[in-house]
Amino acid sequence: MTQTTSAHHQGGTAPPAARFDAVVRAAVGQGLLGEGGPVAGFIDTEGVRASVGALHDAFAATPEVLHTFAAKACSLVPVLRLLADCGMGCEVASPGELRLAMEAGFAASRVVLDSPAKTREEIRLALALGVAVNADSLDELRRIDALRNPGTASVLGLRVNPQVGGGSIGPMSTATDTSKFGVALRDPGAREAIVEAFRERPWLTRLHTHVGSQGCPLELIADGVARTYELAEEINATLGVRRVTSLDIGGGLPVNFTDETVRPGYADYVAALTAAAPGLFSGRYSLVTEFGRSLLAKNGFIGARVEYTKNAGGRRIALTHAGAQTATRTVLMPDAWPLRIGAFGPDGTPKTGPSLAQDIAGPCCFAGDVVAYGRELPELAEDDVVVLYDTGAYYFSTPWAYNSLPRPAVYGFRAVAGPEDGSGHDGPVTFTTVRDAQSLDDIAAESGLAHADALIQRDG
Repeated sequence: MTQTTSAHHQGGTAPPAARFDAVVRAAVGQGLLGEGGPVAGFIDTEGVRASVGALHDAFAATPEVLHTFAAKACSLVPVLRLLADCGMGCEVASPGELRLAMEAGFAASRVVLDSPAKTREEIRLALALGVAVNADSLDELRRIDALRNPGTASVLGLRVNPQVGGGSIGPMSTATDTSKFGVALRDPGAREAIVEAFRERPWLTRLHTHVGSQGCPLELIADGVARTYELAEEINATLGVRRVTSLDIGGGLPVNFTDETVRPGYADYVAALTAAAPGLFSGRYSLVTEFGRSLLAKNGFIGARVEYTKNAGGRRIALTHAGAQTATRTVLMPDAWPLRIGAFGPDGTPKTGPSLAQDIAGPCCFAGDVVAYGRELPELAEDDVVVLYDTGAYYFSTPWAYNSLPRPAVYGFRAVAGPEDGSGHDGPVTFTTVRDAQSLDDIAAESGLAHADALIQRDG
């Protein structure tokens, strides 16, 4: 299934390439991008609601399903609260993410804790709150044995690695033979040990799997889910009781970064799962999903001011304020995480004119801080604006503190449909602050300013 991300605007008639043009122009006009704000992230709130709606629609025939948002994909409390308001739960993988989920207003019963290295204190807190916990290993189950209060409301599960292989991006593939995640299902004796773990623990009622995300085809993801479903059937049949009652099938729907279309869609995902495991949606098991990137990526962008341009060795380079500190994966793995780039003038209107091959480089002090190489764009100049599309997940929300560069401001926006052509891009754009830009005082405080003399030995 293919759809354009502009479908949530009036009639879905806006040209995909122009989806955020009015937003960029308004951001410049209102001073959110410019001398005082050389880089910022932007989130389309109505687009987020539409993406969540598409997810719920795809699973509408499923008897019981909890859709959780992977907090790591956009760990900003206002965004998490928006998702909670849309009916999402939240998947967290650290004490920090758990705190953010609680602050965002998610009910504990709609929060799932995953992590391969949970501390005892982290487990105690989760069990006290009543959030679901997926143990990542048999050793972790034994730790839960010692910490669990029989009165806890937490649903407890075990993550398995179906070992179905990897996708095109190795670091994003979590179901390889040697993955650090879960109990390796095909290792000698593992399957029997898993069945025994469920036999010994009547409170263990969930199986969890997550095959990977970007670079993993639907068929690979569906295969991993199918093998987990088969394991649930085996456990219940072997024990002669319906011990496994729910399946957490993870997330991982890959995002198309090559153009504006959303492909694959959630309906494609459901179709692939149905083909691989026909009984999955029968109602025998309640389901949990953990989508992140696919809900947010195309609903956000980074805008950055061009500070200088130069020529070096016959190469044109535009130096901007968006580099590795906010587009870390793209800079460090450019072939795996390419981004589309837009070129805008100082007034925020799209640039026109002959194309020129240009590198778009960032402000970090290492040579590889380049977000795009040799891109054919209208010639960029000082004070122009570049846009990094499809960066609503993981990019501006999870910055890298390299060079003590400040975390950028993040704004939510709503674009009101214009009265004339119904394109959705001629009316006013309203912004709201999601996160303030980090100040120099904030940076100094974070660097240990309060303990500035801690390492200086003074006599007397």
